[in-house]
Amino acid sequence: MTSPIKRRALITGASSGIGKATALAFAKTGIDVALVSRSQDKLESVATAAREVEVNAKAYVLDLAKIEQVKTGIEAIAADFGPVDILVNNAGMGYINSVLETPLADWQRVIDLNLTSVFQCIQGILPVMRQQQHGTIINVASIAGGQQTFPNWSAYSVSKAGLIALSKTLAAEERDRGIRVITLSPGAVNTPIWDTVNADFNRSAMLTPEIVAESILHAVLMPEQAVIESITLMPSAGTL
Repeated sequence: MTSPIKRRALITGASSGIGKATALAFAKTGIDVALVSRSQDKLESVATAAREVEVNAKAYVLDLAKIEQVKTGIEAIAADFGPVDILVNNAGMGYINSVLETPLADWQRVIDLNLTSVFQCIQGILPVMRQQQHGTIINVASIAGGQQTFPNWSAYSVSKAGLIALSKTLAAEERDRGIRVITLSPGAVNTPIWDTVNADFNRSAMLTPEIVAESILHAVLMPEQAVIESITLMPSAGTL
C-alpha cells in the first residue's frame, strides 16, 4: 500500500528501535523520511534501506540532549528536506533509580531529552504545518506516563506524563488549523533502551519495534478528517 499523497516525515531517534522501524514502514508506503539521531553511521544505514524502495531519505545528525540547539537544528533540517507533513517524536531514554537516590542532574537529563526536546522539535516544525493548514504530530509516550506505575522509574514516568499532557494541550490548540496530534503509549518494547538500564524483564514477551511502527503508520494514514488521538498498545500475551 502506498500513500496517495506525497508526504514528508521527520523522525527523531531514527537510527534504531521504533524510529528505525517507523522510517522503514513509512518508506514502504512512499513517505519521504528525514532521519534524526546522534549516530551518522546508523542513520546512513537506515537511509540506504529506505532508498531501496525509491523514496527520498536523508540522515541528519542532531543531539537532542543539547536542548538549546534543538529548535534551530530542526528548523534547518526542515528547510533542507522540504516542508514536513509528519513529525514523529520518538527519541528518548530510560532511567532507573528511586526518587530519593536520583541526582538532580540525572532527573534534569531525563526531562530534557524525553520532554523538553520534544517541545523544541514541535516549535521547530509547527510554523510550517500552520502555513500548510495540515500536519500530523506523533508523540511516543509510554504506559508509564499514567496507566501504570513502576518503582524506581519516577524520572522516566514523569517525563512521559508530561509528554502526554503536552500532546493533549497541543491537540486542543491546533486542531482548528488542521493539525492532528497523536499520543502513542506502548507497553514494553524490545529496543536498545533496555541495554542502558538494569531491569529484569523478559524481552521476548515485549512488543517489537515493527508492531509499534505499524500502529504509527495506521494512525498517520487515517483520512485527514479523522484522528486517533490516543493509542495504548500492549503485548497481547502479558502486562508489560
